[in-house]
Order: sequence, then structure tokens, then C-alpha cells
Amino acid sequence: MITPTCRERLTAADFDFIIHTLAGGGRRASASLAELLTDSDALDTILDSDELFRAVLEDGNSINISPQCYFYIILRHVLKEHKLASRETADYLASLLETFSRTERMRAPAGAGEGPQQYISDMLLALQKAAPTQSFFLRAHIGNYTLFITGVFHDRVECRSRRGGPDVEFFEQVGATNFAVAANHSMAREHSLDRIFQELGERFRDIRIALNDTAGRHMHLEESPQIILP
Repeated sequence: MITPTCRERLTAADFDFIIHTLAGGGRRASASLAELLTDSDALDTILDSDELFRAVLEDGNSINISPQCYFYIILRHVLKEHKLASRETADYLASLLETFSRTERMRAPAGAGEGPQQYISDMLLALQKAAPTQSFFLRAHIGNYTLFITGVFHDRVECRSRRGGPDVEFFEQVGATNFAVAANHSMAREHSLDRIFQELGERFRDIRIALNDTAGRHMHLEESPQIILP
């Protein structure tokens, strides 16, 4: 299950990158910044830095940071531009991109489709036979999957729709509906995902457009920076 844990999983290399970028190598400034990074509120403010965002884009292949750091910094910046300012939602979406950028992690639960070429129709059929807990995981996956493919591979979805495949609006409706239903499940509350799923359901299209912007301007999964894989 995808959870918003990117900020919790920053690595030593990530902290080195942050300190080097913002402190410029000064010993005293580096020590002060390192101390601030141990405070979660201060860390959130630091990760919002425009300087960090520029460094991620400008340094390109020369940076060594984790996927979770890379995706969070970029997404947080773009989502703020789109007036989507929830850090938890940005963290969740960064975790989604981190996970789904490795295509083997896109497989649906309960055998509802295999790999990146799975079909939404298979997942929707699986929902009809799923137990309540499995239904929650399937709905969350359907929301995640539809948001990922329409957000990152929007042009590909549009191209296939012209050949008879489902269009972006279909995926938006299916994704938004399943996020909204999943938000009301007890497991969503148990894992503190209810508010995130509610926002993803209510603002699916706005978030999809923000992901289109991110993918188009700042991110190419086929040509990603030299990030450190877990």
C-alpha cells in the first residue's frame, strides 16, 4: 500500500545534498542547517526552498539523491504553483511516482491484471467479488493507477483513445470515484489516508493536470537523473 512517507525516508545522501545546496560548504552554516533538519517542521519548510528545486533541475544527472527526495521536491513545487498546497498529498503523490516508476510495482492486487498493461475493466470486475478489505486495496490501486497513467502518460492515453481505447475523462471519472469510496473505508482512517483520498477524489482532474505539468516540464521517467535506488 502506498503511503506518504517520502519525507520520513530521506537518506544521508539527501541530507548531504540539502546541506551542500543551502549552506554552500560553510562549516558553521552547515552545522546549523544539519541541526534544523532533525526537526520535522523545519524540514518541511526547508524542502519547500526554491533553491533546492532549482538545484534538482539544474544539476540534472550530477546529483545523487533518493527517488523519494527527487519526486517530493519537484512535486511539492509544482503542486504549490497549482494551488494544491497539502504537504501530505504531495508526499503521497511522490510515493506514488516513486513506486510506479518501477513498472513491476504497478501490478494490481487480487490478480486483477498483470504488470503495466493491466486493464481497468479487470480491476472493476475483481471489485464485484472482493471482500471488504481487498476491495479497499483494489479501489486505492485503481485510483493510483488511473492518476499515474493520465498524469504521467497523458499523451499516450489520448493517442490510444483515438484508436478506440478509454479516454482521459473515463479514467478521471473512475479514479475519482474509487478514491472517494476508499476515503470512507475504515482502513483509510486507520492509515491516515482518508483526507488524502478525499482530496484526490474531489480534485482528481486538478491533480492530474498538475502531474501533466510536472511530467511535461520537469520529469522524464525514461531519462531520470542519476538517483540512488533503494
